[in-house]
This record gives sequence, C-alpha cells and structure tokens, in this order.
Amino acid sequence: MTSFASLLDEVRACTRCADHLPHGPRPVLQLHPQARILIASQAPGRKAHASGVPFDDFSGDRLREWMGISRETFYDARKIAILPMGLCFPGQAKSGDLPPRRECAQAWHGQLLPQLRQLQLTLVIGQYALAYHLAEKRASLTDTVHDWQAYGPDRIPLPHPSPRNGIWLRRNTWFETGLLPVLKARVAAVLAD
Repeated sequence: MTSFASLLDEVRACTRCADHLPHGPRPVLQLHPQARILIASQAPGRKAHASGVPFDDFSGDRLREWMGISRETFYDARKIAILPMGLCFPGQAKSGDLPPRRECAQAWHGQLLPQLRQLQLTLVIGQYALAYHLAEKRASLTDTVHDWQAYGPDRIPLPHPSPRNGIWLRRNTWFETGLLPVLKARVAAVLAD
C-alpha cells in the first residue's frame, strides 16, 4: 500500500502539462487497490477542478442515477475508482470542454491501472476513453454503446452523462430501456460481492 500511496502522491503533484492548462494543474481522480468498479472517463470539468472531487456536478448526478448508487457509495474509493483520460481540467472550447490532455494517459495509466487488481467492471465513458480502453471500438460512439453486449460483462461503454448529451439520450431511447437496467443490476452485483 505504501508504494501505491507514493504513486498516488506523485500523480496528484503532477505538473507535466501546466503550460497548456488555462486553470493550472489539479489532477482529479479517485483510486484504491480494493476498488471493484472503474469509471474510465474523459477529464474533470470546471466544477470538479474547483472542488477537487471527480464528477462533482450534474454529470455526476446523472452517472450515479444510471448506476443506481448513492453519492456515498460513489465516493468510496474502496468500491469505485475514477480515472479520467486527462487528470486535469483542460479548459473550455466554444462548445463544451477541450479534449483531455494526452500526456496523462501516457504518463500515468500504465502505472495506475495495474494497481487496481480487484476490478470486476469498467464503465468506459465518452469517445476518448472508448478509444483508449476498447481496442475493438465501433465506428461511432453511438454504435459502440449500442453494441455494449459485445464487450462482455466486465466492460460497459457509455456516453458522457453531460447535460449536453440530452439530444443523444432522446434520440437513443434504447439506452435507457435496454442498457441502464443491465448496468444497474451489474453494478449492484459487483458491489454486493
């Protein structure tokens, strides 16, 4: 545990992309070697950057609802790990946030992911995480999420729970009726183990 704690301290002190971050570096993640579920996401948003708490916004509320878990369970690092592709808020673009910085995954994912030896389920959220975690990704995010059953019981691709994805959710009603009940059941089963 000491080496893991040291690694986590090193990650949280990272300043590799400081020159490219308009709000400065503040790695936001949640990890513990006992975690059974990994949320592989994009990058922290502005509110998460300000609080230092991952998914500390509407997206987090929606994601917890999709998973069928409480805020308390979600923020229990011994149950849920949260490792975004970019660990710091990348800044805002004209429409939404900028893409996650690539340096984070290159520098840290290879060291952090092997520490999570108890994982039983990975929720892969958004196009950047899908490209990294699912080698057999389909042509589009919609196709990938629609074919969620192809990734086995240990990985579930998801769209980003951002309020900006309301149109996508309304157009793809199969997500709520077909995938979400399975997601909730799978999360409950993993956490009950």
